[in-house]
Amino acid sequence: MVRNNIFDVIVVGAGSMGMAAGYFLAKRGVKTLLIDSFDPPHHNGSHHGSTRIIRHAYGEGSQYVPLLLRAQVLWEQLEKESNTTLFEKTGVLGIGPRDSAFINETIESANTHGLPLNVMSSTEMMEKWTGLNVPNHFVGCYEPLSGILYSEKCIEVYRELALNYNASYLPHTNVVDIQGEEDRVSIKTNSGDYYAKKVIVTAGAWTSKLLHSLELPLQPTRKTFAWFETKTDEYTMTNFPAFFFDAEEGKYYGFPNMNGDGLKIGRHDGGKKINPDDEKEPFGIDPADEGDVRQFLNVYMPNASGALKDGKVCMYTLTPDEHFIVDHHPIDENIIIAAGFSGHGFKFSSVMGEVLSQLAIDGETEHDISLFRLNRFIH
Repeated sequence: MVRNNIFDVIVVGAGSMGMAAGYFLAKRGVKTLLIDSFDPPHHNGSHHGSTRIIRHAYGEGSQYVPLLLRAQVLWEQLEKESNTTLFEKTGVLGIGPRDSAFINETIESANTHGLPLNVMSSTEMMEKWTGLNVPNHFVGCYEPLSGILYSEKCIEVYRELALNYNASYLPHTNVVDIQGEEDRVSIKTNSGDYYAKKVIVTAGAWTSKLLHSLELPLQPTRKTFAWFETKTDEYTMTNFPAFFFDAEEGKYYGFPNMNGDGLKIGRHDGGKKINPDDEKEPFGIDPADEGDVRQFLNVYMPNASGALKDGKVCMYTLTPDEHFIVDHHPIDENIIIAAGFSGHGFKFSSVMGEVLSQLAIDGETEHDISLFRLNRFIH
C-alpha cells in the first residue's frame, strides 16, 4: 500500500537496473517509489534464469572496464550488507579464432587496464579443462577473478534493502502514461496518478512504448537457454569456469554445472523479433531451441550434451549498436532513460543503480557514460 502519491523520484520498471536504482536512492534518504507491471524477480523480462556472467576484460569495448570494476566492488559490498552469497568466482574463459575481433578486444581491454588475463592455446585449454574440444586455430583468454552472479537473488536483495530504507513499491501496476510538467513529472497508472521531481524509466522491452514519442531504437528479441545433464564431473563449478565462445557457428555463452542443475548454455546472437506484450512462445516450440545449443555442445563440450533438464525463454532488448542508452530525456531533463541492456547488461546493474541515482539526485554522475548518450540515435 502506497499512502502518498508525491515522491522525490519514481522508478518505472523495477527489474535489474530499476531495483538497484531504488536501493541507492532510498539509501541516500530520497523519497522513492518503485513501480513495476510484474513483481521482480519474475519470468517476463530479461533477468531470470538464476545466473549471469560478470567479465571485466571486455570484448564489447574497453570503455566499459571502469564501470565493470566499480560494479564488482558494489556487488561485493552488497554481499556484505545483505550477508548473502551473490557472486561465485569461477573465472571466465573466452574462446574463439585467433582473428576474432571480440577475443582480441577482450585481450586489448585487459592490457589497457592491467587486468589479469591468461591467453592460452587450444592444447593448453584442453589440458586444463578436459571437458573441452577446441580447434587448433582457436585461442582462449581466461580471467581468473571474474565469475557468476546469482541474478534473481541480486534483485531480491536490492528489493529487500530498498524497502528497509523506506522505498515504496507498487508491483503489478501498469504505467499508462508519463508526462513532464513544469517542475515535476506525472505518472498515470491503472491504480492512480503519481508525481515526482524526477522519474527514471528502466522498463526494459517496454521502454520504447512508454516513451513512444522518442521512437527509441529498441528491439525486443526472443532468446532461449537450456540446462543439460553432464556425463562426467568435468563441468562442475569447482572444475570448470563460466565461458563464452565466438565460434564460426555463432556466439554462445554458458555456466558450469552448479548445484546439480546441469550445464547451462545459450546463444547470444540471432533470435526472433517479438512484441513484448504478445504471449511468449514456450521453450521447445521451435526444434532449434534445443537443437542449436546441443549441436554446439556436441562439437565443443561433448560430455556436457546429456539429457535436457530444463529450458527457458527470455528477451533481449537491443539497440542497433548493442551499447546501452543512459541519458536524460532530450526534451525533459526530469526524465532519465536507461535501456537497451539485454545481452550483456545485468552485470552492470549495481553500478547503473549508482549512476541513475546520481543523475536523479545530483543531475550528473561521477562515471563516464558518454558511450551511452541518446543523441547517437536522436538528434
